[in-house]
Parts: sequence; C-alpha cells; structure tokens
Amino acid sequence: MKKIILPTDFSDNSYNAISYAMNLLKDEEATFYIVNTYTPAIYQTEYLLHSPGQIGLGDIYQSESINQLEELQKRLKKQFKNPKHTLITHSAFNILVDEVSAMVANEEADMVIMGTQGATGAKEIFLGTHTVHVIKKAICPVIAIPAEFKYEKPKEILFPTDYEVEYTKEQLKVLLYISEQHKSRIEVIHISSGYDLTENQSQNKSKLEEILKNIPHTFHDLPSQEIISGINNFQLKNKMNILAMIQNKHTFLESLFIEPVIKKIGFHVSIPFMVIP
Repeated sequence: MKKIILPTDFSDNSYNAISYAMNLLKDEEATFYIVNTYTPAIYQTEYLLHSPGQIGLGDIYQSESINQLEELQKRLKKQFKNPKHTLITHSAFNILVDEVSAMVANEEADMVIMGTQGATGAKEIFLGTHTVHVIKKAICPVIAIPAEFKYEKPKEILFPTDYEVEYTKEQLKVLLYISEQHKSRIEVIHISSGYDLTENQSQNKSKLEEILKNIPHTFHDLPSQEIISGINNFQLKNKMNILAMIQNKHTFLESLFIEPVIKKIGFHVSIPFMVIP
C-alpha cells in the first residue's frame, strides 16, 4: 500500500494537486494524509509579551483547520468514491515543511504531492516558498503540480541527468513504480558539455541502463546548451507528461529555486515536476 502526503492550504491549487494524486493512484491501494498546518503570527509576539487575552486564539485556528479538513475530506470522498483509497486528515500547529518532514519519516511515506503555488498563485513564481522548502528537506520524492494542470496519464516521463549520480533502484523506486503502473516510457536526456563522459559518468550511465532494462526507455544525447533550454527544446518536439529530476549539487535545481524562473527565458514547467532526493 502506498502512503502519500498531501499538504493543503485549502486553495484551488492545492485541491488540484490532491485531485492529481487521486487520479495517479486510482487503481492502487493507497493511504492519503491530507495535511494542514497553522501558525498564527500573533503567537510569536503576544505570547512573548504574556498577553492572556490571546490564549484562546490558537483554539480558533485549530478548529478552523480541522473543520476545513473535514469538509475537504467529504468533498474528495464524494468526488472520487474510491474504495481502494483511505483519507486521513491531519491538522498541526507547526511550520508546513517541518510537519511534512516529520510525517514522511513517521509514516514512512512514499511521496509528497503538492501544488507549485499556494493561495497567492503568483504567476511569475515557478515554485512557491512552501514547495521549495518541502523539496529541499524531503527524504522522499516530491511531485509539484502546476496550477490548473489537469490530470493526464503519465505516458511519457522526461528524465534529464548529468550521469553524476550513482543511481540505485531504491532511489528511483517511485519513478519506476509510476512507469510500471502506467506503462510509461522514460526519456533520459543528457546534455553534452562538449567533452566525452568521464569513466565515472559512463559507469553511472551503465547502472541506469541496468535499472531501466525492464522499462520502456530511450537515451538521448543533446548538443551542448543550457539545461533549461535543452528541456524546453525537447518538450517542444515531444509531448511529455512528467518532468523528473534528481536533486544533487550538480544540477541546476539549486539556482532554479533561488532565482525567479521568469528570468530563464521560456522555462515554465507546465507539467508535474518530480524531484527525487
């Protein structure tokens, strides 16, 4: 049985991400933990000043969170009516990233699925702050779902890599699982640096080939260019349904999270983005 953490701030974006998760795993036995956190700003100041007038404020936030979670749970059960799915609500006085990290560890969750943006939905921001922090700290894969993205079967998975990672089946198990369940093809793209692969890169590529041997896949070597341009150019010619990347110090992910992506011409991930730790 799969265990999925689904953070929500009750926005349309987060509901859309939850809907994606339900569809992605519609044929699977799965437990979904729908998580909402609340941190009243007043706590940080008024409590320090020992103001007794605010003592009940936390209870109000908690009640609101619990009530909204219950309403969300009812809405999802009514919409999806899936006997294979168990929905568990979880409300916590905490920062979202800390609560999600703790739940992933405690429940031994397989993945986190969440929206790229929260209630603000600022179009110029590729990944909202919460999503970035969850991705950075997560010990399991995180799938970020773009705002308004409607579920489509992941027939084609784009997997850019620099072959700098020593791949293991354990590390890629969620990617392999999704591919097996949906009979997806994995398109591995490597962008040339202008040099031949090092011995280490060649060994890693061979390991990846071995791991993918039972999965439909193709290896593509692209001419030297910025990785973002390479991803865009490949997607223009080939319809992809998920973009999957391993987060490591060699990838462009770190700069992607720091800089507003609007600066990176044309780079708008309009498909779900899976980040593998």
